[in-house]
Amino acid sequence: MKNVILSPRQRDVGLLCSAATTSSLSMRKVMNFRQYLIITGLGLCVSPTIGAAENDPIRQVAVDPQAAAFTDLYQSGDNWLQSALQEKLNDIGLAKAASRGQLAVALVDITDPSTPRMASINGDQAMYAASLPKIAILLGAFHKAQAGEMDLDASARESLTRMIRSSSNADATLMLERVGYDYLADVLQSDGYKLYDPEQNGGLWVGKPYARKGAWKRDPLHNLSHAATPFEVARFYYLLETGQLVSPGDCDTMKEMLSKPAIRHKFVRGLDKHRPGSEIFRKSGTWRSYHADSAIVERDGRRYIAVALANSESGGKWLADLIVGMDEIIHHPDNIIRDRQMASSNTRARSVLSPLAVTTFGSKTGAR
Repeated sequence: MKNVILSPRQRDVGLLCSAATTSSLSMRKVMNFRQYLIITGLGLCVSPTIGAAENDPIRQVAVDPQAAAFTDLYQSGDNWLQSALQEKLNDIGLAKAASRGQLAVALVDITDPSTPRMASINGDQAMYAASLPKIAILLGAFHKAQAGEMDLDASARESLTRMIRSSSNADATLMLERVGYDYLADVLQSDGYKLYDPEQNGGLWVGKPYARKGAWKRDPLHNLSHAATPFEVARFYYLLETGQLVSPGDCDTMKEMLSKPAIRHKFVRGLDKHRPGSEIFRKSGTWRSYHADSAIVERDGRRYIAVALANSESGGKWLADLIVGMDEIIHHPDNIIRDRQMASSNTRARSVLSPLAVTTFGSKTGAR
C-alpha cells in the first residue's frame, strides 16, 4: 500500500539509544521496531536518568513509580497487527483514501497494557482535528490542579465533563482560558509527555478558543488551530490507561469523564449498531469535511485504543465502518494468540531487564 507512514520513533532507534544512529536506515524502514532492537542487540539499551529539566516545574511531570512497568508506543509496532490493519482498509474500501492522505489511523491492542501492540497508517500525519484536542484541555486542567494553581471544584468538573461528553464549545473555551494557553502548550511539549513534539511532526495542539475569537498561536509546524496526529492521540490514551497522566487517581477521573458519550456518531454509531455492549471512552471532533474520533474500547475481555482522522464529506461514515473493522482485528483469534505470545515473551524479558534503568516517554527513567 502506498504512503504508509510509520512513526519516526519506530524508524529512528536513535531516540532510544544513540548507538542506533550507526545502523542501516533501510533496515529500520522495513521491519518491526521490536525485531530491529533484537536483531541489532539494542533491546537492552540502557539510559542514565534524564535531568535536563530538573528545575522546570512544568517539564518535570510527576508519574507514579509503577509507570516504569509500562513501555511506550514507539517501541510497540507489531507486524501482524500492521498487516491486518492494511488489509482491513483494503477490504472496506479506504486504502485509497489513506494513500491520498485523507485518512490517518492508529490501532493499539492494550488488552495487556504492559505489552501494547500498535499499528498505524499515516500515524504521524497532522490534521485538523476540531474538538478532539479538547482532551488536551482536560489534561491541562488536572495538571494545573495538581500543581495547586487551579481549583477543580464541582463546577469545574461539570464543565470538563460537558466539554468531553457533549463537546461543549463554551465549556471548552472557559476551561482553556482558566488553564492558560501558554501553560497548556508547555504541558503538551513537556519532557514528561511530549504529546506535541516538533521532531515527530507535532501532535496534540490547542491554539485557539472554541469560539469566534482569533487564534492565540497556531500549530508551529502546520498552521493548524486544533491539531492532532493519530500516534500522539494514541499515546495520550495509553498514558491515561496506565496511570501516567498527572496521577493514577486523576487518570481514573479523566477516563470517567470520557465515558458515556452524548454524541452517538462515528465510532459510537458503528459500535452501537454492530458491537452492542462495547464500553467506550471517547472524544470526537467535526468541522466541515474534517472528522476525527478517538477512544479506548472495552468488550468481552479485550481492550484497545482506536484513533482516526479523516478529511472527506464521507468521513463520518468512514469512521463508523472503520471502528467495526478495527474491532474485528482485535477480536480475531490470530490476534488473541499473538497477544498471548507477546505477553509471554514480555514476561521473560522483564525477568532479564528488572535490574536495569530504561528510558520511556511519558514517565521518568526508573527501574522496571
